[in-house]
Amino acid sequence: MSFGVHLRALIEERNLTQKELALQLNIAPSTLSSYVQNTREPDFETLKVFARYFDVSIDYLLDYHTGKSATQQEDELLRVFRSLSAEQKDICIEQCKVFLRMNQKEKTAVKLS
Repeated sequence: MSFGVHLRALIEERNLTQKELALQLNIAPSTLSSYVQNTREPDFETLKVFARYFDVSIDYLLDYHTGKSATQQEDELLRVFRSLSAEQKDICIEQCKVFLRMNQKEKTAVKLS
């Protein structure tokens, strides 16, 4: 995914408009729009502003995969998990455990058939 795709997703996750974000970050709306449309790229300082605002890494914004996780999905899951409250993290973990149990039941059912 490109920088613009990541930026658009982060804006949507926060239920912001581009105009609202531009105002909050003191960026011209037309400049922000060009970032989202991938017709322009931000400088290093602006990347830092976005990373700080959205609480993500610059690697995430630039779609740079460090190789520390197996897939980009794992990177995304970790990013989302880190943005949750402590209570939400506990709920998320419990929901994931439900998926594991469901998978185990399916594997057992396949072995028995």
